[in-house]
Amino acid sequence: MALLIEYIPILIFLAAYFSGGIFFATKALMIAMPIGFITQWFLTKEINKIYLGSTVLVVVLGGATLLFKNPVFLYWKPTVLNWLIALIFLASHFIGNKTIIERMLSKSLSLSSGNWIKLSYGWVLFFIISGSANIFVAYNFSEEFWVKFKLFGLFGLTLIFIILQTIWISSVAKKI
Repeated sequence: MALLIEYIPILIFLAAYFSGGIFFATKALMIAMPIGFITQWFLTKEINKIYLGSTVLVVVLGGATLLFKNPVFLYWKPTVLNWLIALIFLASHFIGNKTIIERMLSKSLSLSSGNWIKLSYGWVLFFIISGSANIFVAYNFSEEFWVKFKLFGLFGLTLIFIILQTIWISSVAKKI
C-alpha cells in the first residue's frame, strides 16, 4: 500500500502534464507529493527518507520552476536525487563498519564483506548513471520526451538494474 501511495503523485503529474502542460503538472506534483508523504507516514508510522528527500526537492525545485517560469529546475530533480543517493551510498563506505546497503539488507541477505562493497559500488554507479541519463535527456530532447523518459525510461533502467543485481546476488550469496 505504501508503495502504491508513492506512485499516485507520478500518475497525477503525468495526467496533469498531458492535460495542462509542465507548469500545471508541477503545481499538481507539488500538492500531491506532500499529501502522499503524509498519507504514507500515517499508514506506516515510518518516515521513508528517500520519499521525504524527493518531496522536499519537488517543493523546492518545483517552486523555482513556477517562480521563474522555467522547467529546467524541475528537470534537475531526478538528477539531484540520484546523485545525492549515490553520494550517501558512497559516504557509507567511510562511516561505520557497514555500507548503507548492508545495513538495509543484511538481515535477509548473507554476502561476504567484499561482495557487500561490490553491491554498494554497483548502486553508486547506477545512481550516477541514472542522474546523468536524466539530465542528458532533459537538455537534448523535447520536454514531452523527457517526461516520458523520466516516468518510463528511468523506471525501466531501475528494473533492469534490479534484475541484474538479483542474478548477481543469487550467484554469490551465502545460504542463510
